[in-house]
Amino acid sequence: MGIQSANRRVLLVDNGSLEPASTLQLRGLAAELGRKVGLKVEPVSVAHSTKVAAAELEGRRAELLEEALDRCVAEGVEEVIVAPLFVGPSYAIVRHVPAVVAQRGSLKARIAGPLFVEGETRLAEILVDHVRAEISSGEHVRVAVVDHGSPSRGVTAVRDAVAAQVRVKLGGEVVEVAACSMERRAGEEFAFNEPLLEGLLARDGWRDGPLVVALLFIAPGKHAGPEGDVAQIVKRARGGTLDGVRFTRTMGAHPLLVEILAERVRGELRDEG
Repeated sequence: MGIQSANRRVLLVDNGSLEPASTLQLRGLAAELGRKVGLKVEPVSVAHSTKVAAAELEGRRAELLEEALDRCVAEGVEEVIVAPLFVGPSYAIVRHVPAVVAQRGSLKARIAGPLFVEGETRLAEILVDHVRAEISSGEHVRVAVVDHGSPSRGVTAVRDAVAAQVRVKLGGEVVEVAACSMERRAGEEFAFNEPLLEGLLARDGWRDGPLVVALLFIAPGKHAGPEGDVAQIVKRARGGTLDGVRFTRTMGAHPLLVEILAERVRGELRDEG
């Protein structure tokens, strides 16, 4: 591809987290992605992660996007490819990242698409693998595909599309698959996030019985961790117990995820002209 150059970098960008495991996972994905595309890939976050002490991050502090871009300019990098570690077209990628990049006028930048684009099925494949790891043949299990919730209709549309793919792929292996969100902003204009997880679990058939919560989250943290917000919502909705409930792993550790990222980066390299 003619892309081996000290003047080009790939920035793998996530939203950021106060959970050290999230930044460590980001670094691992960046290293693996770099091996696949043959370029230096640097792990950076939009926010939050620099509040984590370096001692909790193997002695090296996290870096935010603005810092990384300024460093690239100082090091003479001419072009960056931003690879978003976001499931859908979140405002962080659609609005914030382009604005931050535009402030560094000397730096040419390409922003790849999010993990889900039209025709993508691998996110559903990841969730299906994770669900199947939690169920046994013959169980009457319901599956709640849950994301964080977003002010962007586009992100919620991704949630629904992925859940629909999961429903088809699992077929008769489970009783039902439903999409939901952990939370939403107040106001009727954000009602497209419904149903919320809490509301779904109030419905007949969802209050009790075997349940798999399929986490449409990239990394463990405040929301998707073992004692995180999602687990607490489920526990409250099920009368203070998690009996009969299983939570899938987050998606970041699945090998298909880095394959998607590599495809997004290679797409930007093919499109250069």
